[in-house]
Amino acid sequence: MSEFTIKQIFNDHWDNFIIRNTELDIRQVVFDEVEKIINCGNPNYGYALYVCDHCKKFVKVPFRCKSRFCNTCGVRYAQDRAFSMTKKSIRCKHRHIVFTMSDKLWPYFQKYRYLLDGLFEAASLSVLSWFSELNKSQNFTPGIMCTLHTFGRDLKWNPHIHMLCTEGGAGNTEVFRIIKHINFKALRFRWQKLLLDYLQKNLPKEELIKFKHLKNQIYKEYDNGFYVYAKPDNISSINQTINYVVRYTGRPAMAQSRIIAYDGSYVTYYYERHEDGKRIEEKVHAYEFIKKLIMHIPNKNFKVVRYYGIYAKTHKHADKIFKLLNKNQIEIRNQLRKWNLSIELSFGYDPTICDCGGNLIFFELKIKDPEILKSPRLPLYNL
Repeated sequence: MSEFTIKQIFNDHWDNFIIRNTELDIRQVVFDEVEKIINCGNPNYGYALYVCDHCKKFVKVPFRCKSRFCNTCGVRYAQDRAFSMTKKSIRCKHRHIVFTMSDKLWPYFQKYRYLLDGLFEAASLSVLSWFSELNKSQNFTPGIMCTLHTFGRDLKWNPHIHMLCTEGGAGNTEVFRIIKHINFKALRFRWQKLLLDYLQKNLPKEELIKFKHLKNQIYKEYDNGFYVYAKPDNISSINQTINYVVRYTGRPAMAQSRIIAYDGSYVTYYYERHEDGKRIEEKVHAYEFIKKLIMHIPNKNFKVVRYYGIYAKTHKHADKIFKLLNKNQIEIRNQLRKWNLSIELSFGYDPTICDCGGNLIFFELKIKDPEILKSPRLPLYNL
């Protein structure tokens, strides 16, 4: 594990980064999330106090920020999201599909963040319409889970959709039909048309003339449609597939383990190039590193995971389709997700047991210290 933390880098440079980058249009959600990670675990922002029933020692447990952008809290968020997806999953094979687009469209989604909803809409409708047209009388409906990634391995802005889709669907009279072959050529054309039409309909008027020219150019350059890729089926279980797809949804764009060096001014990190798997190392100033990360912070209340088809609502055959987990398995997993058991399973100790062997009993909650409002950092956030 890297000895350098993203929290440390932000703590060292965030205030000066704001002062020296006044030309940047930094979203309010970025200020809020960075403030959370900088103060994650800071007892001045609140804590729970426990007392040992044997030696009477007090133990202070600071609150965590619970931000998806936090490397510590994001792990738990990803685990919760994976569990939520697993509970919805039915017992069948799922296909992992990736939907990408022309890089000429990327800037629109960064400038107008509301357009990111269209990626979910176009990707899901591409698949739902294809399944439906296989047999219009049955109107087969698959189960779909979509998650949005806005970054590539090199941290550049690269919005794309990862989808888990059941290899089959529920019909009007058939409970469930296995459908192994998915026509990806058809999906490419559908995805391209739906996405371009969505942009033309939802872009601001001042962008339309330029966009219509670009749209025609894209149709010529991408005469086979946008890229839709299904990874080879080398994942042994739906659980592993879900964990793979959601591993970025609750964390920053980069894991701390990828940071090789940090000298107080420059950050050196690595990534494995997607094209050939070659390890690439980059050294950038901390300001540039911060800039690369904060653009991937989603807007407040933006749902990075969404459900469609039979996963979006209860289908009339729902009681006849086997779920991946039964009620007993869900209950056991719920118990294992309790905070003390999670810590014991991850780190090998029970946080409710004192060093002397006594039990730590909850004593009181301490909320955010009003004095923290006098911090010199806060006024900067009004820039």
